[in-house]
Amino acid sequence: MKHIAILCGGFSSEFEISKKSATTILNNFPAGYFPFLVEVTKKSWTAIISEERIAYNPWEQSYEFEGKKRIIDAAIIYIHGNPGENGKIQAMLEMQEIPYINSGSLASELSFDKWYCNQFLKGFDIPVANSLLLLNPTDFSTDEIIDTLGLPCFVKPSDSGSSYGISKVNQQEELQAALSKAFEEGKTVVIESFLKGTEVTCGAYNTKEGIKTLPITEIVSENDFFDFEAKYLGKSEEIIPARISEIEEIRINEITIKIYKLLKLRSIARIDFMLVNNIPHVIEVNTTPGFSEASIVPRMLAHQGKSIQEFWEEILDLELIK
Repeated sequence: MKHIAILCGGFSSEFEISKKSATTILNNFPAGYFPFLVEVTKKSWTAIISEERIAYNPWEQSYEFEGKKRIIDAAIIYIHGNPGENGKIQAMLEMQEIPYINSGSLASELSFDKWYCNQFLKGFDIPVANSLLLLNPTDFSTDEIIDTLGLPCFVKPSDSGSSYGISKVNQQEELQAALSKAFEEGKTVVIESFLKGTEVTCGAYNTKEGIKTLPITEIVSENDFFDFEAKYLGKSEEIIPARISEIEEIRINEITIKIYKLLKLRSIARIDFMLVNNIPHVIEVNTTPGFSEASIVPRMLAHQGKSIQEFWEEILDLELIK
């Protein structure tokens, strides 16, 4: 029986959200494996088996179990943010020659950085918002930013997760506070032009039969945008299937699969779009989308009539040889 470590926690503000996602996966794991959580913090890694907390050695991916030292057979990295979603742990596991069920280190690092990812996709004629990259808060004056992108605009930490540090700026005097907020979460900041349209998201995953997409979901936020409250505190409505035309649905599925292939993604990914005048513009690529019971991907699966266990069975059947 293969021992599968589900890595969760991490160094970002999304620590608890990551644990909820990982716990949902654990509670719905396919039969025939020995899955358990590994909580990752800056100070230590800890295996949690039958509610017992056990010291975990990240340099060997090992732990003591039933009086014996065990090295994991594979890992599922479900850390939202640093050091999982940005590819650091993936690179570590690659050096240790430990299999993992995630997009690779390069794909994870590239997709995690909002500006670099969108510039990469733009090179393949995939529509994205106009944007500016800031390496420090004084790279551009507020006048330059507004002249280039207009108002409203979005200020986001470029190299951080998608739930914290994001602001919608409606007036010029709000820019500096938004930049300070974003730089608290990341080392680089992206400012994007406002895309007015319908926000939708599409999930995709790879199986033995090829890349499959999940039902497209429309996001209607009670707030100005799909922020932390909207995502996790019930301040949004997720409509499945999205209220879009068949042509728009086909186009979004095509772009989702194209991005999945271009970035060489693996396992589950979710691509967020804004439909502007019937044209899907990519907002963000998520290689570790939320997976709590209330998250969008499990709800997509439920609408499709697929259980979480069946979903991960399909992924594991491709990624691991039993």
